[in-house]
Amino acid sequence: LHCYARARLQKRYGADKVPSGKPIPAHLLGNMWAQQWNKIYDLLEPYPGVANLNVDQSLKDQGYDAQRMMKSAENFYVSLGFPQLPGTFWERSMLTRPQDRNVVCHASAWDIDSRRKDVRIKMCATPTEEDLTTMYHELGHIYYDLWYADQPFMFHGGAHDGFHEAIGDKINLSVKPGYLRTINLVGDVKPSQQFVINQQMKMALDKIAFLPFGKLIDEWRWKVFSGEIRPENYNAAWWELRRQYQGVAPAVARTEEDFDPGAKYHIPANVPYTRYFLSFIIQFQFHKALCQAAGYKGPLSECSIYGNKEAGKRYAAMLSKGQSQPWQDTLFELTGTRQMDGSAIIEYFQPLIGWLKKQNKGQQCGW
Repeated sequence: LHCYARARLQKRYGADKVPSGKPIPAHLLGNMWAQQWNKIYDLLEPYPGVANLNVDQSLKDQGYDAQRMMKSAENFYVSLGFPQLPGTFWERSMLTRPQDRNVVCHASAWDIDSRRKDVRIKMCATPTEEDLTTMYHELGHIYYDLWYADQPFMFHGGAHDGFHEAIGDKINLSVKPGYLRTINLVGDVKPSQQFVINQQMKMALDKIAFLPFGKLIDEWRWKVFSGEIRPENYNAAWWELRRQYQGVAPAVARTEEDFDPGAKYHIPANVPYTRYFLSFIIQFQFHKALCQAAGYKGPLSECSIYGNKEAGKRYAAMLSKGQSQPWQDTLFELTGTRQMDGSAIIEYFQPLIGWLKKQNKGQQCGW
């Protein structure tokens, strides 16, 4: 993916700006931290114009507001046999930006008192595909909270941090064009090889590009805490990890007068980050296991569990365990393995992997 992206960016900006065999200048990847590359999909789109599912426009044209978008997300979970959200959720959540005060709009889910069904989401939603996807993700946290509510309080939480982040993301893996057509957000889509490659590229720029970044945040932080990275080397060590794992380089020369790690919220706020890396691994394992539970036969990338009660039953059984047992046991009960691994990712992206290998022939890959 890095090799393909670099070749496309080189074609756009020139070999002097994006040289072969070197890290990509980080500011060209469409994100402040180059952690996900989906914002430059238009530059990297394999087949321009194919599979351009304009959900943004459909949401606007059909008059969706935050409440209706959240109802859509709730309906997906309910289709699996999950309960409807409690009335207090709709009364106490903040789904749009208030007019009378400043608020933090970063989307978050809150387990105020799940035993009394007091769960809430705080966000400032607008009718966009990005916010709709965020709602499906945040409801994963909320339903996890509700399913383990009957556990003793000390067991309230994900089997490990990555589980909590993966629940809603796995649901988003099932938000396929067929499902979007069912809820009337897209029209009929003619499946084709070009369609599949475009869809997988769009997702890989989000899911795959993130993996090295998700790993290096806490690796840098661990080495700082252990003393391996000294204060006089904070910034240099940061960019060395980014070069090593992401294959990116700073746009301009950096020194120890700069503190680039501090620009990532989770560093100064002391928020653990490995949870996101782990969630991007196990959500694909969850997806594969639930597609098998649903009796699905076919390419993993085309599976949706929407409306399948058997998959929902299996998912709920896992969620209800919370932290009451070692995470390996919880993973095993759903997937049949006690190990986190990337094999489901490789299976999911098999069409794109084959296509990228052909595209990268003759390229000087790596850095």
